[in-house]
Amino acid sequence: MTNKLSHFAIYTEDIQRAKTFYSNLFGWDFNSYGPEDFLQIKHSKEKNAPLIGALQSKTHNPLSKDIKGFECSIEVENLNDTIKKIKENNGEIIMPKTEIPFVGWLTKFLDTEGNLVCAIQYKNKNHE
Repeated sequence: MTNKLSHFAIYTEDIQRAKTFYSNLFGWDFNSYGPEDFLQIKHSKEKNAPLIGALQSKTHNPLSKDIKGFECSIEVENLNDTIKKIKENNGEIIMPKTEIPFVGWLTKFLDTEGNLVCAIQYKNKNHE
């Protein structure tokens, strides 16, 4: 199924503080992935719990102002077609198509209201 919410990111100034907060609040678990200021969020501490999001440093923010709220990613069938539609509908690409190793391809854009949104095309449809 495409065009569904598939991932979210929470930007933070203090990864460990945010990790403790969300672990205590929702029981989420975390995996290291890539840079040390980036953690994957798992639904729970169960061994095969699905990945649902990321905690990441505000240094990864593609905007010049702080992002408040969650940055959401929408899974799409064809990222090139989606990028074309973003432009045709007056959206603004702020991060060009970028490969995430072993995951897929991502672009970040602003909608017509200035909201940051991501579109992602996964390499493997069974990414959960």
